[in-house]
Amino acid sequence: MLWAKGQTIADWVQRFTVGEDYRWDTLLLPYDIEATRAHAAGLAQIGVLSAEEFQAVSEALDTLKTEVAAGRVVVRLEDEDAHTVIETYLTERLGDTGKKIHTGRSRNDQVLAAIRLFLKDGLREAGRQVARLIEQLCELGARYDRALMPGYTHLQQAMPSTAGLWALGYAELLLSDLAALRHAYEQVDVSPLGSAAGYGVPFLELPREEVARRLGFRELQLHVTAVQLSRGKLELHVAHALVQVGATLNRMASDLVLFNTQEFGFVELPPAFCTGSSIMPQKQNPDVLELVRAGYHRLLAEMHVLLTLPANLPSGYHRDLQLTKEAVMRCVLHARDLLTAMVQFLPNLRFRRDRMQAACTPALLATAEALSRVLEGVPFREAYRQAAAALDHLPHPDPETVLRAYRVDGYPGRGQPDYIRERLGAFRTWLQPSDSSEA
Repeated sequence: MLWAKGQTIADWVQRFTVGEDYRWDTLLLPYDIEATRAHAAGLAQIGVLSAEEFQAVSEALDTLKTEVAAGRVVVRLEDEDAHTVIETYLTERLGDTGKKIHTGRSRNDQVLAAIRLFLKDGLREAGRQVARLIEQLCELGARYDRALMPGYTHLQQAMPSTAGLWALGYAELLLSDLAALRHAYEQVDVSPLGSAAGYGVPFLELPREEVARRLGFRELQLHVTAVQLSRGKLELHVAHALVQVGATLNRMASDLVLFNTQEFGFVELPPAFCTGSSIMPQKQNPDVLELVRAGYHRLLAEMHVLLTLPANLPSGYHRDLQLTKEAVMRCVLHARDLLTAMVQFLPNLRFRRDRMQAACTPALLATAEALSRVLEGVPFREAYRQAAAALDHLPHPDPETVLRAYRVDGYPGRGQPDYIRERLGAFRTWLQPSDSSEA
């Protein structure tokens, strides 16, 4: 343990204070290695490490990174955290040079640097997956633009819609979720290194800006007290953005589960993404969609940890804040699973035009009937009453006749997938990784 001063602690205290942290730190090892390399470069810049020592550290970190990628080095309970693994590795191979590596930093700023690098990668990857979903929904929107289906309010048939309009509505909603992911990325894209335990480092003129740039951070978190005060808050930005994505996927999955019922029969789900029953031979269950629907609530639970855990804590670091790491990392990994599921699912989704059209009742045309009377000079409220009285005389909806009545882009039969794609283009630069941003 890095903080050990010769005394021993009870085994149960070790287990209790470390908890599951060592498992999460194994995921952070590649990021902690790169942050250590950047910190070592800063130490070399101010003369704490010689050029030769920095070269030796960098080469040793390269070897360690290879070992980690191969699964031969992990963080164990007795290691406590990733930082111990790295410093021990360097000390065993480089002797006193390895012992110098922690000069001017604390595990507090060290872990935050690793977490923020991890979160940047996670947010950008989530953004790429959302962009893929948007493209897939645009393809569905174009393919089913004129595939008539009932639109619902209160789960009652309301007005005509199309399967294409359903898809493009979700595509446009995901654009706002993508903006939330990018905003969260900007929030965490600040370097904490050089803040140490939260109060800076005496005597050493650490080149904090240069280290931040080396790690690909857009800027430095200048006042060192802000670093620990932001712990939990920046993670909350990430969780909130992922919850927004999860909320959209939740409703999309809910629609598809409903549309898949025998009573609706609007969609055909890919059999490879469904499961069966152990007792009922006829069953094909939409388990993937149901778990995507449920996944939103797991994201929300982790966000609740981040909302409440830092509350009422005095400024500075407290061990309570250790739990924010697990909460935000769980969010990132679970959101990745949800997005992967839907990205795999949507290209295999088929809408059944025959079932959707057959489900359209004459009552769907009631609003159109009222507005046609308005065009003849009848005040709307009177036309409304006349249409209500004429419900039994309305014809069965004919798709071409129904859709011909819509004259405005974004209405049924007037989907604009290219508009969505054009707006998606504004995110392309952010979605492309820079060489220095991903470990």
